[in-house]
Amino acid sequence: MATWMKWLRDRLPAGGGLRDEDWAGRHRLLTVLLAVIMVALIVFGVLQNEEHIPALLLTVGLVLPCLIAATLPRSRRLRSVFVALGYTAACGGFVSLAHGLTEAHFTFFIAVGALALYRDWAPFGAFLVATTLHHGVFGTLFSDHTYDHDSAVAHPLVWALLHGSAVLCAAGFQVVSWRLTEVEEDRARENLDESQAQLSVAFDQTPVPMAIFSPDGLFMRTNAAYREWLGLPDELPAGFHLRDIPLVPVNPDEPAMLGLMSESHESRTITRQYRRLDDGRTIWVQVHGTGLYDRNDQLRLIYVHCFDVTATRDHEAELRHQVRHDALTGLLSRKAFEHDLAAMLTESAEPVSVIYLDVDRFKSINDGSGHTTGDDVLRALAVRLGRVVPDGALIARLGGDEFVVALAGPSGSGLRVGNSILASLTEPLGGIPVSLSIGVTTTFGPAGVDDVVLAADTAMYAAKRAGGNRLQVYTDDLRIPVQERIAAETRLRRALSQDPRYSLPLWFQPVVSTVTGQIIGAEALVRMRTEQGNVLAPGHFIGAAEETGLIVPLGEHVLRSAVEHLQHWSNRLGYVSVNVSPRQLAEADFVPKVAALLAEYPHLDPSRLVLEVTETALISSTVDVSERLALLKQLGVRVALDDFGTGYSSLTWLKSLPADIVKLDRSFVAGLADDARKASIISAVLWLAQSLGMSTIAEGVEELSDWEALCAAGCPAIQGYLISKPLPAPEFDKMISSGSSFGGVHLNETTGRALAG
Repeated sequence: MATWMKWLRDRLPAGGGLRDEDWAGRHRLLTVLLAVIMVALIVFGVLQNEEHIPALLLTVGLVLPCLIAATLPRSRRLRSVFVALGYTAACGGFVSLAHGLTEAHFTFFIAVGALALYRDWAPFGAFLVATTLHHGVFGTLFSDHTYDHDSAVAHPLVWALLHGSAVLCAAGFQVVSWRLTEVEEDRARENLDESQAQLSVAFDQTPVPMAIFSPDGLFMRTNAAYREWLGLPDELPAGFHLRDIPLVPVNPDEPAMLGLMSESHESRTITRQYRRLDDGRTIWVQVHGTGLYDRNDQLRLIYVHCFDVTATRDHEAELRHQVRHDALTGLLSRKAFEHDLAAMLTESAEPVSVIYLDVDRFKSINDGSGHTTGDDVLRALAVRLGRVVPDGALIARLGGDEFVVALAGPSGSGLRVGNSILASLTEPLGGIPVSLSIGVTTTFGPAGVDDVVLAADTAMYAAKRAGGNRLQVYTDDLRIPVQERIAAETRLRRALSQDPRYSLPLWFQPVVSTVTGQIIGAEALVRMRTEQGNVLAPGHFIGAAEETGLIVPLGEHVLRSAVEHLQHWSNRLGYVSVNVSPRQLAEADFVPKVAALLAEYPHLDPSRLVLEVTETALISSTVDVSERLALLKQLGVRVALDDFGTGYSSLTWLKSLPADIVKLDRSFVAGLADDARKASIISAVLWLAQSLGMSTIAEGVEELSDWEALCAAGCPAIQGYLISKPLPAPEFDKMISSGSSFGGVHLNETTGRALAG
């Protein structure tokens, strides 16, 4: 029995499942409809005969109290029962007023469908019970007012049962429809609950701060990440508003999300800077907002999720700073300087001065003290410039040890600031004395950035060529040497890219013994053959080679070519000397390269190769010269100290360096016959060299009198135009092939007799 009852209960509608607002709407409809029916019954009854007045009064007397009770503030079930009873009285009254007309009974079927709107067993069952009682009781007592045929009048209970069954059948279909609707609603509710659960999980558990608030800024819901991000309690107080969150916009004039959402239905994303009230930090927040609208297109809710993009913004700012600033010094980068200088040249109403700075002998600092010290010097120089240069000026590091300053101001401002920079460097930078070569140019009116910077750069190079530690103001005349240097560099690069044996041939100047008059050696001197066939002396390209570093590949070519000629001349020539630049000597692989070259010619006596090193090169070199020359001598190569006497520590170098030959500079030789002081110096140097086991060669001998004075002083060898100018290799080959007779040498007769005798 219990199982059967449970089975039946599971298949019948539960009832009472309407929400209050839905029930109220349906109840209002049925109540108003009942009132309209009552008025219609009154009109219908008045139009009938007087004999219907009692029935009309009875009907109104039953319907009106039910109608009044349906509007009183009782429970909704009781109010719906009064509506059901009112409908029963109205249907019964209508049947009575219609003399029991069968069609009038249809109103009961209509009322069944109407009361099913309550979806509640109380009004529905009350109507069914009241309808059955009406047909049974009222039909028996007043059968002629209930049925309109004799059979029903004779057997009222039977017809009451028939009518009741018909109403129950109609009610059954309503119950089935009612139950099916509940099943569908339950299924929809389950789906909705599941969706809401998923949404709740996604909303509450996501690590992204999210919130829902109304169009007037009241918070409807927040997730844990949002509350944790802003330090809010788990339960927000009632009426919590957007203005209550602990964030204050840095720029209150920027549009807020509320205003943007009211302007458009589209989703919006804004990024604003806020200040936290708890710790005062400034943060960047990206807010993405989506509006939820009702069927009337009215904004109901605003759904937002927030991202703290402070780290991203800081990273972007750092990248922008890195693009615009030099990583080592923090000054402007080249690109940023050129951009800002272009704006300054365009916008400034005053002249613009550009100051180009280059650290003198910075390579010596790097190589001698290390690159870390060099970096410290550059950073200290940047700080020093920041102190000296006036506010509003542009300061940049262009790369390496080159800096540039640009400022707008009256004519002469650049010169004054440049001199102030020079004066500021009387104090060392990080304990290291530093000097600058400075070029200054001033432009009056719009000009190209490249042209202005190039002019200042040109002036700086002029200052550096003048010895450095000075300032040079740009003039048009300074551009000519720069153009010549560029042309020389271009020619040299082209010559090195071709066959250097043709484009960079070696010429040779003989060295003659003052004792035998024979050629004992030669100095190799490089020349350049242009595309037009002209031969250029070293003065046209050596300077460019030194400045650009091309002296290293050029020197390697000269050294290799000299060794090849030595091999060719075999025993016909004692030695060939080759000049070695300071840049070559500083190269870490210079000694290994010399060793590798000699290894290619195992039958060549290494002592026949002499490497000439100038005293200036020794002073400016950043390596341990003595150690490097000692390594060269271990290879069997001889070393000559060139241009002796032109430096400041000649005697010191002569004593400390492992040299084999001393070459007296032309400044000591010229006019020797007429200058007793020079003769004394020459004699002292010759004696010192001999005591140290060194040979001596006098360079630049052009006069016979100087030759005779050198012979008298005991100088063992000379070199100069008196013997011969430098000659191409074929002509020099002919000279040494002539043996000890100097028939091929262009000497006058007196010189010839001196050499021969």
